[in-house]
Amino acid sequence: MNIFWRELKANFRSLIIWSVIVALFVLVGVSKFSAYYGNPEMLAILDAMPQELLEAFNMRAFNLTTLSGFFGIMFTYFALLLSIAAAMWGSDILSKEERDKTVEFSLVLPVTRSKLITAKALAAVVHCLGLLLVTWGASIVAARPYDPEAAFFSFLSLQMQSLFVLQLLFLAIGIFLGAAMKEYRRAGAAAIAVLLATYFMSIISGLHDKLDFLKYLSPFKYFDAGMMLHESRFDMTFVLLAVAIILVSMAGAYATYARRDLYI
Repeated sequence: MNIFWRELKANFRSLIIWSVIVALFVLVGVSKFSAYYGNPEMLAILDAMPQELLEAFNMRAFNLTTLSGFFGIMFTYFALLLSIAAAMWGSDILSKEERDKTVEFSLVLPVTRSKLITAKALAAVVHCLGLLLVTWGASIVAARPYDPEAAFFSFLSLQMQSLFVLQLLFLAIGIFLGAAMKEYRRAGAAAIAVLLATYFMSIISGLHDKLDFLKYLSPFKYFDAGMMLHESRFDMTFVLLAVAIILVSMAGAYATYARRDLYI
């Protein structure tokens, strides 16, 4: 339990920094909605854009003159920011012990390596949840001036639920990389590289029907904001796939960290 609280305290500053970044992004981003609000003429700008580009970013599914439509576009950016934070926290919670030369202290504690991972992972989950709540709260505050209807809050709730799953997914991948990689200095870079690679796959998959298979390789395609807006549901196939990736990544982290030689 002491490890859990120690980890919460150690990353609290990082949580504050990320919260400020995300809150400012939400407030500044939604402020741009005033140019579209109740102004159908602005949609002519989108009509002039290449159809392939609109498909790649799933922009045809939303009406930007409505608050829900604008948040549908914003969802991708929320997902990217929160996933980056989760991946960095995940890759750092184990590798920093070797980086900061505190791994020897951790090893002499009366706890197993698996308990060490569990305590640190739970602390990282709390930080992810905290950042998610900041995003949720900032979104509600930013949307208030536009008198949102109940349907908007339902859509926003679905968005936050899907964002939390994405956070857990990239957190698990980050933890696995931090546990498995002998070059601990590269764990964070590797986690971000995986995240960016999957993000670009999500864009490429929308460019042509023949590339549609790439959506199975990109968690950013697992939760379709258009489906959440128009059908108020998730595609359970992708939800189960996300859960499977989380479980496999965490199982891999426990297995590899238990037998890996640590750098002291």
